[in-house]
Amino acid sequence: MNKQELNPARALYYGLFSKLFVFTESEDRHEGIEEILSILIDNPIDSNSEEALKEIRDFYLSKGSNAISDEFDAIFHSPEGDVIRNTASIYCDGVESGKKTLEVKKFLAKTKIRRNEKTFKEPEDSVGFLVTFMYELIELIIMGEESYGTVQHCLYVEVINEFIDEFIENIYETEQSNVYKSVAVVFNTFITFERLYFDVQKPLPRVKEESISCESISDEEAARRMKNRIEKSAASLQQSCALEDEYFEKHSED
Repeated sequence: MNKQELNPARALYYGLFSKLFVFTESEDRHEGIEEILSILIDNPIDSNSEEALKEIRDFYLSKGSNAISDEFDAIFHSPEGDVIRNTASIYCDGVESGKKTLEVKKFLAKTKIRRNEKTFKEPEDSVGFLVTFMYELIELIIMGEESYGTVQHCLYVEVINEFIDEFIENIYETEQSNVYKSVAVVFNTFITFERLYFDVQKPLPRVKEESISCESISDEEAARRMKNRIEKSAASLQQSCALEDEYFEKHSED
């Protein structure tokens, strides 16, 4: 696996998830999403995620950005009924602002990236922050700052990998999820690929014994097929999901 060649494709996926999971009131929060989806549809990891990507694009084109925002709010910020919690601390520690928040802050301190607290309101261990942080790290690695490879590895293995399956499953199963059910399928497929990239195993479930299954084949066969497909398509994937600077600030490192 040539990891350097795969990084633009990985940045594209993390950029997509950032646009879909960061809480913001910006009217152009989904700007560029159609272009990203089209590129990924032309270079899918597998047939299941390809269909889900098409469903997201169709939803966006037919109902617009506001419909995606409304569904996001219904799932994560509705004042009525249960909402899905989106921080690593909740899933791993059982409380907000737990150990996982501190871990992410420590990783952040090792980089030139800083959270813009005026525009990025959610905690550092929220899914929106984590996927955007990963995007920024990959961007720095692509630009030649390979030392950030260690930070991205630790951030994924020690934080994201520990809880993301349960988060994705919750999105897939909630009654409020329509287009985000398709997002969950794509996210699940990409997370499986990331485990191949970082050579890390899926953690044992904490409570539930079942997780989302995107294919009827075995996990080993799905992983093998996924690795082959993404390596074949990575060369044609172009990075086109530059994120707004409002979320992060860059500082020179000492």
